[in-house]
Amino acid sequence: MMDVFNIALLGFGNIGSGLAEVIERNRSRIDEALGDEICIKYVLDLRDLSDTPYAACAVHDFEIILNDPSVVLVCEMMGGLHPAFDYSMAALKAGKSVITSNKEVVAAEGTALLQTAKDHGVFYLYEAAVGGAVPILHAIRLFLAGTDIRRIDGILNGTTNYILTRMDNCAATFDEALAEAKKQGYAEVNPSADINGLDTCRKLCILIGAAWGQSLQPASVFYEGIDHITTEDHDFAKRCGGILKLAATALQQNDGSLAAAVSPCVVLDENPLQTVADVFNAVRIRAQDTGDLMFYGQGAGRYPTAGALVSDILDVACQRGVQRSWQTFTGKLIRYEDALWDWCLEIDDQKSFAALGLERAVILNRAEGRYDLFVPQISQKELAARLQGCSVLHQMRALN
Repeated sequence: MMDVFNIALLGFGNIGSGLAEVIERNRSRIDEALGDEICIKYVLDLRDLSDTPYAACAVHDFEIILNDPSVVLVCEMMGGLHPAFDYSMAALKAGKSVITSNKEVVAAEGTALLQTAKDHGVFYLYEAAVGGAVPILHAIRLFLAGTDIRRIDGILNGTTNYILTRMDNCAATFDEALAEAKKQGYAEVNPSADINGLDTCRKLCILIGAAWGQSLQPASVFYEGIDHITTEDHDFAKRCGGILKLAATALQQNDGSLAAAVSPCVVLDENPLQTVADVFNAVRIRAQDTGDLMFYGQGAGRYPTAGALVSDILDVACQRGVQRSWQTFTGKLIRYEDALWDWCLEIDDQKSFAALGLERAVILNRAEGRYDLFVPQISQKELAARLQGCSVLHQMRALN
C-alpha cells in the first residue's frame, strides 16, 4: 500500500497547468520512482478554475496550504518577485520543501532561500529556472560537485535565440523576427526582459551560484541585449566565420575572482554553441578534471519546464544529493571593461590596422580596404585605447 505524497501548486498558468498535465500523463512512472502516490492536493491561483479538473482542490488563500501538515512540497510557478518569494520563504520555514521555475526569485533571493531550506532540513530546488529541459543544475549539483569549474558559456534564452536565428536564416529585420516570435508563442506580450538581456543575466547569476556558491545580483553583472542588432551585424559575424548569438559567460580566475557578462557574440567555428538554433538552449562548461562538457535541449515551453520540475519533485522525495547553499559574493568581480575577452572587429583601412599594434590579431577577412579581425584575450579598456583614432565598423565579443 503506497503512502500519499501531497504537493501544492502555486500558479496555474502555462507552466503550472503543464506540470499538472505531465504528472497525470506520467503518473504510473512517477509513482513508481517515488515509491508513493503523488497527489496534487491544492492549486493556488487568482483565476477561477471551476472549468478545470482541479476545481475541487483550487484555493485562493496560501494560508490553507501553509497550515496543512500533509503537504510536504510546494511547487512555485507564479512568476515575479512578490508574493512568490514570500510564499516560498514561509513554506520553507514551515518545513515544506519548495521547487520553482521562477528565475527572478532565485536570482534575487536564492541565498536567503537556500539557507532557510538548510536551516529547516528541507530542499529548495530550481532546475526549471535555467534552461528548461536542459539538466544543467542537476549536473553541477551532483556530477560536477567534486571538480573545479573554470568557465561557463551559455545560450540561455529561447526567445532571443529564435529571433537571431530568423534574422540569420531569413534575412528578417529584428522587428519582423520579434513579431514572428510573438505569433509562434515564443515571445511574451512584453518581451523586454528577454531582448534586453536581463532574463539571460538572471540565469547566468543562478549558474554562478550553483557552480561556485557565490551569489551575484543581476544588477552587478554587465548585460546587453539584441534590440540594436541588424542584418549587417549578422553579415559581419558570417564573414568572421561565425554566427551571432546572445551569449552568457562566467569565468573564475585562479585567485577566485570572477568575470561575468551577457552580450551579443560572434560564436566562431568549432565552438559547439554555434549550432544551437531556434528556441533551443545550451550550456558549455569547462572544468579542471572533466574538460569541456556540453548540455543541450529545449530551453522553454510548458512541457520541457514541467519535465524539469518533475525531476526536482523526485529529487525532493528521494532525498537525492546534497544541496549547496550560496554565500553572498564578497570577492573581486572584475569589471566588464577590465576582464580579458576575445573580440571580433571590423576596421576600414590599413592605417587603422597598423595603429592597433597587436601582433596577435588575426586577419579573418580582407576586402576593399576593410579588415575583419579576431583579437584574443584583451580587455575592452585596452582595446578601446588602441582603437583611438581608428575607424571601427563593428566590435563584438567572440566565443572561440
